[in-house]
Parts: sequence; C-alpha cells; structure tokens
Amino acid sequence: MDGRLVGNIGVLAAIIEGGSFARAADALGLSPSGVSRAIARLEARVGVRLLDRTTRSVSLTDEGRRFYAEVGPLLIGIEDAVTVTAGAASVVRGRLRVNVDAFFSRFMLAPHLGRFLERYPEISLDLVAREQLGDLVAEGFDVALRFGEPPASSLVMRKLLETRTVTVAAPAYIEKHGRPATPAELTGHACIQVRNSQTGQPVEWEFRRGGKIVPVKTSGRLLVTEAGTLLGACLAGVGIARIKAIGVQQLLDQGRLIELFPAWPGETFPLYALYPSRHLPAAKVKAFIDFVAEVVAGGRKSGEGRTRMASPPSIAGMASLPNRGAG
Repeated sequence: MDGRLVGNIGVLAAIIEGGSFARAADALGLSPSGVSRAIARLEARVGVRLLDRTTRSVSLTDEGRRFYAEVGPLLIGIEDAVTVTAGAASVVRGRLRVNVDAFFSRFMLAPHLGRFLERYPEISLDLVAREQLGDLVAEGFDVALRFGEPPASSLVMRKLLETRTVTVAAPAYIEKHGRPATPAELTGHACIQVRNSQTGQPVEWEFRRGGKIVPVKTSGRLLVTEAGTLLGACLAGVGIARIKAIGVQQLLDQGRLIELFPAWPGETFPLYALYPSRHLPAAKVKAFIDFVAEVVAGGRKSGEGRTRMASPPSIAGMASLPNRGAG
C-alpha cells in the first residue's frame, strides 16, 4: 500500500470534516500549503478534480463525492482497527458529527444533550439540524436521525420509534372559535398550513379511520416552514395545527394543547438512526444511538400511547428522506 496515498486521502477527509483547508491544516498540524500540495498530489493520482475551491468555501465535485463515498468508510475502518488493536474499542471519545431532523432535535433531543455530554466527557458533539439527509458520507457525518421510511441503500439503519400525527388546538382557540367535532368541520376553522419543502405547496391534511384514508381540504392565512413557529402560533391560539405527537405529548398532558380527533389519527412517521455501513461501528456512534433510544423510550413512558419502539440495526438506508412538513 502506498502510504503517501493514504495520507493524502486523510488530508481530504480532514478538509471535508473541517470545511476548509485552514481548519484541516490546524487539525493535522500541517501548513496550509502542505494541505494544498497533498490534495494536488491526490488529484494528480486519480486524474480528476476532487474539490471546488473559492476564497470563501470548499466543496466536493461530483467525482469527489463518488471517490469519498468509496474511501471514507475505509478510512474509518482503519481508525477502528487501530482502536481495537490499542485495546480501547469500548472507549467513547472524539468528535461526533450528527445530521438530525430539525423537529426531533428541537423538541426531543435538545433537552437531554447535557446528560449525554456529562456521561461521555471525552466526546465533542457537532449537531447539524437539517430538513434533508443529503450525502451522509461525503459530508462527513457519523450518524443521522431522520423521520420517514428509508429506501434501500448501503447505510445501516435502526428504527427507534414510530409516532403518529395529531390535530391540536390551544384552549384559547377553542374558547373563541369552538371545537370541531369531526375532521370535516375543519373547513370552517383557521388551520395553520405547513409548506412542503419539496413541492412548495401546503401539506395536505389526511385522516385515517376504519382502514380508509380521508383527505380534508383545509385553509388558513398562516403558512409556515418549521415546527417551532407552527407550535408557537398554535399555543398562542392562532389556529389548529397538525404535528408529530412525540414532540407535544407533555403539552397535551399539561392541557396547554388539546387533541381534537383521537379517533381520527393522522399518518405515522418512523424515526431511524442511520450510519455508514462498516464491519465495526465506532463506539461513539453506538453510544449515541443507544442514548437516543433511551430518550425516546422515556418519551413513550411519559404517555404517548401510539408511539412504538422498534428493532435492532439492519442494512438499508437512503439518499434522502422527503420532508413532508414541519410537524
């Protein structure tokens, strides 16, 4: 094996993780010109340009993404092999980069992050909230937490829970406008709309009963793109909202929100942890996924009757999961 080639690939990985040549140089203890020379040697070796560089940013080319998708897991495998050989396979340490669904991050994960960091004092957590998964490997993520059913790919996936969509309103709204008895009566109410990030149109409202899917035409003068605004407006009595139950169960228990149609559930959303396929998952990845499973198990015990836990890891995954709405 060409040791210089492996070293140059390591420089590429540092640039992807750090987001710039300067940060890669700092992380590796090299000069910026040394980093540039390493990338030039690597690009000359493979015969294609791997990075697009400007004075403000650096990003992988299409060829670079394909190349790093192949070699990235191999680099991680080398790191894991060294860890095992050193007798520290169970040590949870280092930088953990997580791609996380924005809704789950805000309403379920954030309140518990301090406990995770206290439990693992040698971990540095880089949490990136996004609406889409993107390219997990090429962007240097160790693990992702996403809602939605993933199509097959080389990612390892572990299903953590399944949550339903609930239709809710604040007591102040109900006192002023009345409570609809059935989904059909929503046509006469102010319903907070959520923009579908893929189509740009408001997400359609659908209900399930007796094995049938019942679409309901709703309208409202407020259109939002993220769950924080949706929930805040609903709590203020602006209108009726649909949101994932896992994020609002405490508000339902406290009476600050009221579920309008318990007998008419909305669609369900599974939550998956996904990470690049390799023989030896890093201890930090396993520790984080186990911690998230612990968090969602606690959420179940707090009272969401229709949230279900799921299964051990399997091979599957995705290129992206569609965002069907803020809630």
